[in-house]
Amino acid sequence: HHSGHLPTWKLIIERLMTEGLLDAVFATSTVAAGVNFPARSVVFLNSDKFNGREFKPLSPTEFHQMTGRAGRRGMDHIGFAVAIPGKFMDIHLLPKLIDSSSSDIVSQIKINFSMVLNLLLSHTPDQIKDLFDKSFATFQIVKGKKKGFAHKGIKIDKKYLWKDFQRHLKFLKKTGFVTDKGELTDDGAWASQLRVDQPLLIAEGFRRRIFPGTDPALLAAIMAVFVYEGNSDDRNDTKNMPKTLLNTFLTVTKGLGSFLKIMSDHGFETHSFFIRPAFSIYTWATGQTWEQTLSTADMPEGNLATLILRTADNLRQIRALHHTFPNTSETAKKSIDLLLRDPVLIEDFSLT
Repeated sequence: HHSGHLPTWKLIIERLMTEGLLDAVFATSTVAAGVNFPARSVVFLNSDKFNGREFKPLSPTEFHQMTGRAGRRGMDHIGFAVAIPGKFMDIHLLPKLIDSSSSDIVSQIKINFSMVLNLLLSHTPDQIKDLFDKSFATFQIVKGKKKGFAHKGIKIDKKYLWKDFQRHLKFLKKTGFVTDKGELTDDGAWASQLRVDQPLLIAEGFRRRIFPGTDPALLAAIMAVFVYEGNSDDRNDTKNMPKTLLNTFLTVTKGLGSFLKIMSDHGFETHSFFIRPAFSIYTWATGQTWEQTLSTADMPEGNLATLILRTADNLRQIRALHHTFPNTSETAKKSIDLLLRDPVLIEDFSLT
């Protein structure tokens, strides 16, 4: 049971486990901590986990969440947590995890363009500064300084939220989404509605009118470019791709090139564009089979399903711009219908 599986497969595993029809489930730490499997025992084969970049030791909170799954409510008087000695098991760490209290809560607030645009919908910059001063992140910094150290994971400067906000605000003013007085322009107002993965890039794409506004399959493919967060080797992959997709991809990437450079020059991370995920989404949106679509992707089928679902979520945000971009909004609605079909959608079923 892991993210590489299709949603339906994962649901079947959960149902089978709930019905007591499986002896064991091998799962990731995320599943073990978050899904309420009725298990009598929890077995650890390693004492660390991969966070997407590196292997890190389990935190006390993660350990307690997973061991808390041991013992079926109303069935077991006791649950068992077992650690298997081996190459990836630090036996000396386990007593510390067992005796430790849960990890401290750490503020997860992070300034981004979507947050800034939405705050400016209803607040002035001065009011936003006051909000940051009263935030949990600032509280942790002040509390840490009083103890002689900054809280782990929180920057030392208690004004860092405000300074980062000002940095984003300055860029939004420069690019015409916010006025010099700190108020949203017309472009800023509709851009604030975009709850998407790359709101500013997508908003700029609309302003430059580089999106395919009448072709549902092409629009879905291009939105996938903004959703995809991995790396993809696109070399020599384009020979089997439709020219209309290639041309649209080049139009979008070249059209946003200067804007990406401005972002980079101002110290902001920029999104990388890959055509292969666009090709996979285009293949699926044009009615090809799941097997044909999977053959175009360099990812497990569960990850492909997630890409499709997230692309559909982004398209729902585009659909909401019906007052500003009515044609593209209507096309986005059709795009969603093309994407959401079996086996991506989870149909209700019973184990009979």
